[in-house]
Amino acid sequence: MYQNIFDSHAHYDDEKFDPDRAEIIESLPEKGVCHVVNIACDMRSCETGIALTEAYPFFSSSVGVHPHAASSFIPGDLDILAGYTSRSKVAAIGEIGLDYHYDFSPRDVQKQVFEAQLGLACDLGFPVVIHDREAHADTMELLKKYRPKGIVHCYSGSAEMAKEILKLGMYLGFGGAVTFKNARKTLEAAAAVPLDRLLVETDCPYMSPVPFRGQRCDSAMISHTAERLAELHGIPAQELLDRTCENAERVYRLTDVQR
Repeated sequence: MYQNIFDSHAHYDDEKFDPDRAEIIESLPEKGVCHVVNIACDMRSCETGIALTEAYPFFSSSVGVHPHAASSFIPGDLDILAGYTSRSKVAAIGEIGLDYHYDFSPRDVQKQVFEAQLGLACDLGFPVVIHDREAHADTMELLKKYRPKGIVHCYSGSAEMAKEILKLGMYLGFGGAVTFKNARKTLEAAAAVPLDRLLVETDCPYMSPVPFRGQRCDSAMISHTAERLAELHGIPAQELLDRTCENAERVYRLTDVQR
C-alpha cells in the first residue's frame, strides 16, 4: 500500500458525498492518505470546507469563488474571504479563474471576480488555486500581471504553456485525466513539469482515474494517477507520492502534516 498520498484538490463537501461522507473520509488514512485540501467553489462551500477542517485533523481548505459562481459574487464577499483567511487551516484562495467551456457567468464578470481575488491573494501573501478551462490566453495574461504564488489545478494546457507557468514560480496539478486514453497532450505537459513543481489531485468526486472512470472519485484513487505520472518520469510511484507530498506542503505552507 502506498503512503504519503496528499490530495491537493478535493471537494468532500459536494452533495455526492452526502450519503456516506464521514465513512469515506475516516477511511482515508488507513489507505495511505496523509492530507487533503478541500477546495471551495462559492461562498457557501468556504464555510462547509472550513467545517471539514475542524472535524478532521488531516484536512485543510481554501476559500474562494469559482468562475461558475462569479455572477453571484458581490463586493462585500471579498471582505468575507479576507476574514476567512485568518482561520488556522485555511491554506489558499481558490478555486478561482476562468471557464469558457460553460456560460454560467459572463466572461467579463469572470475576469472581474478573478482579478479581485488575485489581488486579495497577493495582498495577503496567500497562494492561489487556479481553474482554467478553455481560457488559456486570458488566464496567462492575468497570471503574468499579478504573478501570484500557487497552483494551476487539473492542468489542461500545452507543454509550452506549462513552461510559462513554471517561469512564474507556480506549481501544476494533475489528476485522473492522465490515465485516460486521449491523454497525450496532458501527458506531454506533465512530462515537462519537474518533480519539484508537480502535484497530484483528485478533484473528487469528479475525474476518477481509469479503472474507476465514471464512478465517484475519492482520494485513495490517486494511486492510479501517481503510477501513470511515475511511469512518465521514470521513477517508482512511491517516490512520486513522496515528492508531490513535499511539494504540496511547500506551496500550501503546511508544516504539521503527519506522515
